[in-house]
Amino acid sequence: MANEWAGPIEQIDSCRYRIPRSYKPGMRVDGIIYADSRLLPSILDDRAAEQVANVAFLPGIQSASLAMPDIHWGYGFCIGGVAATDPEQGGVISPGGVGYDINCGVRLLRTDLSAKDVKGRVPELIQALFANIPCGVGRTGKIKFNIAQQRHLLAEGSAYVVGRGFGVPADLEHTEAGGCLADADPDALTGRAQERGKGQCGTLGAGNHFIEVQIIDEIYDRQAAEIFRLQTGQVTVMIHSGSRGLGYQVCDDSIKALQKAPAKYGIDLPDRQLICAPVNSPEGQRYLSAMRAAANYAWANRQVLMYLVRQTFAEFFGQPWAKLGLELIYDVAHNIAKLETYEVEGRKKLLCVHRKGATRSLGPGHPEIPACYRTIGQPVIIPGDMGRNSYLLVGQETAIQQSFGSTCHGAGRLMSRGAAIRSARGRNIQKELAEKGITAIAQGRRGLDEEQPAAYKDVNLVVDIVHKAGLSKKVARMRPLGVIKG
Repeated sequence: MANEWAGPIEQIDSCRYRIPRSYKPGMRVDGIIYADSRLLPSILDDRAAEQVANVAFLPGIQSASLAMPDIHWGYGFCIGGVAATDPEQGGVISPGGVGYDINCGVRLLRTDLSAKDVKGRVPELIQALFANIPCGVGRTGKIKFNIAQQRHLLAEGSAYVVGRGFGVPADLEHTEAGGCLADADPDALTGRAQERGKGQCGTLGAGNHFIEVQIIDEIYDRQAAEIFRLQTGQVTVMIHSGSRGLGYQVCDDSIKALQKAPAKYGIDLPDRQLICAPVNSPEGQRYLSAMRAAANYAWANRQVLMYLVRQTFAEFFGQPWAKLGLELIYDVAHNIAKLETYEVEGRKKLLCVHRKGATRSLGPGHPEIPACYRTIGQPVIIPGDMGRNSYLLVGQETAIQQSFGSTCHGAGRLMSRGAAIRSARGRNIQKELAEKGITAIAQGRRGLDEEQPAAYKDVNLVVDIVHKAGLSKKVARMRPLGVIKG
């Protein structure tokens, strides 16, 4: 592939590269990409570096336009992009800085099961999960919420479904933001968005969403692992999903509603996909209200998915899920914008932090971390592809200082979905994974072809960078035993 990046790139240290603000007139700050010499060539072969530079044009942007090592091209912002804007300096909110799958995120469950408990039974277990959990485009769930109930769900998030019996109070304590963003407004959603949400809470969706049964094969931090009650040879479960069609529609509707906002507020943009409005404007506040409601829907969705996982394990192993130790370690959001306080140039500021394909990473002692984790830092969950590894890490103080409390969210794509499908012609991805001892089930061949391991960067390299940069610290590595996809 011809190199897409023709601009300047300067090495800051072994984990960071700079796009200087002098690259384009109108850039307000530098762009900073977290990468090393192994990952940089593939990053510069993608259009994402240009998007890092374009985000630096946004009014009110603070410190730098940031990109994590899983960076790849997205809508407006790159995926892996982080940007904080100051509302008091005309700072903006941009739907492209959150993405279409609002609060796509991941949660990790521990179990008391070990390798010997699942030996020879993984294919049956994965088949049971696939039978019990709706996956795929447009699929509706077994658990129904009517429109009146959905309004509660949009306003209250995980707490609403836990209150209806789909979880326990400890689940809320172990979910980012308690599974609910305040000031969500169901009335900020269009009728079309509300309709698309009907029947989809408790469904996995398609694309890169998955439920994976894993086994811990490496412990890096014994102290943290003991607090999480994890050890090598232990079975874990990872759930990756988002706000489904409702979140997509909220983003689509908001982009259309904001078409005239840049001209109204005198905002010049290098890319129309960066459409935005000042955070403190009526347009900005309406988007935030709708985005928060979609984020709450996503948290409720993952909570119900976890309920179905627990139910499946209980039926499969013939014991209540609590006896099997299926406890939530943590749930983190990937695509979200939140108002958070950080120190910039010696002053504390309330900033609008966009994380698009990026994970919050708060260091030890932060008040938003559950008390049981406060000595070690916020759990950070970084999934890899179906054929390699995933990681549990903890947040570090360095992330507060460098990246507005952010780290990467996954491995990051190397191939587009179309390229991955073309690459899979004449191959059987399911069989290739089976030869590695991994059971994979999807609604159709396309789902596995698009998500084949070669379509992604090596998550081990990506995680190595955020670990070395001090954005998050490795605790445990998990390898996949089996996975279901849409």
